[in-house]
Amino acid sequence: MGLYGKYFDRYKLPFMIAVLCVTLEAICDLLGPTLMANIINTGIETGSLSNVYFWGGRMLLVTAIGAGFAVARNILASIVSQRMGADLRYNIFNKIMHFSEASVDQIESGSLITRMTNDTAQIVQFVNGIMRIFIKAPILCVGSIVLASLLNFRLSIVIYVIVAIVALMIVVSMKLSYPRFYQLQKSMDKVNSVVQEYLIGVRLVKAFGSYDKEMDKFENANSNLMMRGISSQTIITFVSPLMTLTVGIGTAIVILVGSRLFTQGLAAPGEITAFIIYMAQILTSLVMITNIFNIFVRTKASTARIQEVLDCQEDFNPTGEAEVLQGAIEFQNVTFAYPNGSGVPALKGLSFAVEAGESLAIIGPTGSGKSTIAWLLLRFYDVNEGAIHINGKDIKELNIEAVRDHIAIVPQKPMLFSGSVTDNIKWGDKNATNEMLEQTVVAAEAGFIKEMQKGFDSMLGKAAVNISGGQKQRVSIARGILKDSDVLILDDATSALDAVTEARVRENLRARVGSKTIITITQRCGTAMFSDKILVMDNGRRAGYGTHEELMQNCELYRDIYKTQIEGSREV
Repeated sequence: MGLYGKYFDRYKLPFMIAVLCVTLEAICDLLGPTLMANIINTGIETGSLSNVYFWGGRMLLVTAIGAGFAVARNILASIVSQRMGADLRYNIFNKIMHFSEASVDQIESGSLITRMTNDTAQIVQFVNGIMRIFIKAPILCVGSIVLASLLNFRLSIVIYVIVAIVALMIVVSMKLSYPRFYQLQKSMDKVNSVVQEYLIGVRLVKAFGSYDKEMDKFENANSNLMMRGISSQTIITFVSPLMTLTVGIGTAIVILVGSRLFTQGLAAPGEITAFIIYMAQILTSLVMITNIFNIFVRTKASTARIQEVLDCQEDFNPTGEAEVLQGAIEFQNVTFAYPNGSGVPALKGLSFAVEAGESLAIIGPTGSGKSTIAWLLLRFYDVNEGAIHINGKDIKELNIEAVRDHIAIVPQKPMLFSGSVTDNIKWGDKNATNEMLEQTVVAAEAGFIKEMQKGFDSMLGKAAVNISGGQKQRVSIARGILKDSDVLILDDATSALDAVTEARVRENLRARVGSKTIITITQRCGTAMFSDKILVMDNGRRAGYGTHEELMQNCELYRDIYKTQIEGSREV
């Protein structure tokens, strides 16, 4: 049963009760025309009022019982489908939370949002429909055919022909609809991605005045969604009227054939009336079955898209040794290329070592692989060749959660979340005291927090749009310091700070976390030169390694960076 199997097991009892209610409701509906035939044949035609009351009373009783079953299955269907929807959304989000970096790169965020909302809603509607009408429609259709055949076999031949024609229409409709509905969902992904991309870069759009370009992108995505929607609905637009016409012609034939059989004494008026009602029930059930298959086609596409998310590769299992780490790091001939990327290695045969408590600066041109080193240390990816050792042990043998718990990172682009300043900083340590927060803020030179209207309780908007870039970086640095890990990685974390503030932050870090291993990824020679060791990267390879003085003597690339940034600025 794939995606639905475990949910069926969880809600098996209410589901089975709902199915029973639907079945009994359908049986009550099927008894109606037969009871009506008895009213006509034994009551109205013979002039017996007592028989009219007798069969009429039973017809009212059966109708009332059917209504009771309908109410019960509606309640059960709503409860089960909504709970399943909640469980499914939770499982999808939980899966996304455990995505590997390769999986994150595989599916766009806009598509993930569509799958969690629109596709999940489609599945909820499908499950609700199963318990309400999807089971009732076939029972009603088959039951109407069987009971009509028992009433008068000659007239039922017309029904067989009509049902066969409609069944063919349904099969053709399904085959034509599925690819169209799948493309419709993909078009919806694109619209969501365009809107999300605009909201993330709204300030840049305003700064460059590229409104027309963004409107054109949305117009193209929106028009494509509209055309896909029209295309997917076209099949239904043609099939539904044709089905109604086919069943209508069948009803007319039943009346024509029934009138001739009546004149020959081969059919009673009640039988003909019951046949007409059964034809109406068959029409209703066939329309429901068509809708069922249309919903099924859409649900099949949504199920495939959700299953794609659930089948994505998860982050590395938290297995291995969970020992206390100390910060000694060694890269041994590491080669790595990003999955789903260009295939060109970001790191090529890289080797270097950092002792626990040392400070290391990684410097080099843009795209030289500096940030990739940080991602590999956090084991967002595994190396293609070579090995990474922490405290002398292969990172693959260590518990991944323990590794990340002993490494704090301040990313190149500070990622802050909506909520208070305290909430954002306490990502580093949720149990931190107010005194610890105060000390951390001082170390990060983030004194501006105290000047905000509500201090630490001041609220940050989405992506912290209500504070400046430099303020975001200092809050992010405070979060990294508060974690108090054995290794602190600063990935170009002071790029938005002026030289004076950066120098104070650097001094504060040495005083606060001097016994920890600090890895500073930077493009500033003035920042790198204060570290114990400097790793110079160029096109994914190690171009130099040593102290500032050593590199000035034996690394041409480092000398060029120094002359450009330091000596060049002095000349100016």
